Amino acid sequence: MSLPTPHLDSPPAALPLVPRCDLFCTVVDNFGDIGVCWRLARQLVREHGWSVRLWVDDLTSFRYLRPDIDPTLAQQRCDGVDVRHWGADFGPITEDNAPGDIVIEAFACNVPDTYVQAMHAYKQAGRAPVWINLEYLSAEDWVEDCHLQRSIHPQLGLIKTFFFPGFTARTGGLARERELFSRRDAFYASPELRDGWWQRTLGRDAAPKDALVVSLFAYENAALPGLLAQWADSATPVVCLVPQGRIAPALGAWFGCDALGARESATRGSLTVYGLPFVPQADFDALLWACDLNFVRGEDSFVRAQWAAKPFVWHIYPQDDNVHHVKLDAFLGRYLAENADPATGDIALPQTSREALRTFVHLWNGYAQTPPDWPALAAALPALTGHARGWASRQGALPDLARQLASFVENQVK
Repeated sequence: MSLPTPHLDSPPAALPLVPRCDLFCTVVDNFGDIGVCWRLARQLVREHGWSVRLWVDDLTSFRYLRPDIDPTLAQQRCDGVDVRHWGADFGPITEDNAPGDIVIEAFACNVPDTYVQAMHAYKQAGRAPVWINLEYLSAEDWVEDCHLQRSIHPQLGLIKTFFFPGFTARTGGLARERELFSRRDAFYASPELRDGWWQRTLGRDAAPKDALVVSLFAYENAALPGLLAQWADSATPVVCLVPQGRIAPALGAWFGCDALGARESATRGSLTVYGLPFVPQADFDALLWACDLNFVRGEDSFVRAQWAAKPFVWHIYPQDDNVHHVKLDAFLGRYLAENADPATGDIALPQTSREALRTFVHLWNGYAQTPPDWPALAAALPALTGHARGWASRQGALPDLARQLASFVENQVK
């Protein structure tokens, strides 16, 4: 196989001035996989100076997160990232699609065989790319032992390293841009920024007064009608913001309509619901910041809710035989552990608040057919708010995912 000369020598003294990275992503859950990959690609370009080609098999779903993506184009540039459509036929290896210095396959997707053969040809020439398998996020204990473990291709001898995002110093960390906390804190400190968000998003002059504001981003959920009924009966008014998505038809049915469209609203009792247009990824953080409580799903919005430093309810991606419950309980066990830090103003979470959130999340995720207990969770929100701030501060003290990836690659080639 005759290939263009790669950038890496073996063993190289250092990375090229602008390392070339190929990041492969298959869209499995509509937005979760591409959400993580798009965020990572942009950060590697902006903060670490990498040249990134993002190979995506579903540009139509990608467009929801970044509206200026054109699903009909095989190649386009967006935010400094070279976005490529990854079709069924990858085609022969040329100068245009030859392996980069770093190859990241996200969430166990399989890179094309011709591409792997090209990586092997580079290895034979003494210039093998750094090959990383970026895994799904988990709080389970075994992740620490599997992080940075290596696998050798049985036929080609290529070395692949497994990179696990996580919540401890012995994992790969969480996606977090350098300026995220400063942008968040500026939003919280400025009534003008908050009111401006409501004006742009829903045409309101200001944020609601004397109401609890909730965002609702979830998969289809049999527990939804019971929760809506409790909100309608609440002594405190509830304003619920719902991006267009998989839960919108059930929400509309509860109000007696086909669906609640973007910028449409409906009211029953103490509950007022606003339909939002699907929020591009760049605007999603502000939605979380504008709310007192956030319902999130999957992986990307789950992490962003933690950085928002607000209470949140996670709807984990459902799997057969409820195997996702193990992953959910591992996170709850870690998130709700006794880890108060008086130096940061964080106080121990009362047992009643801890169990109110755990039970609510369990029922929201179908552990039983009992409706989630909204009054119990509402009573716990003040304590959970303080706990969320402490958790975000502690997690923010750890290196972020992009920084850990860049450091790992640099260490591999020294």
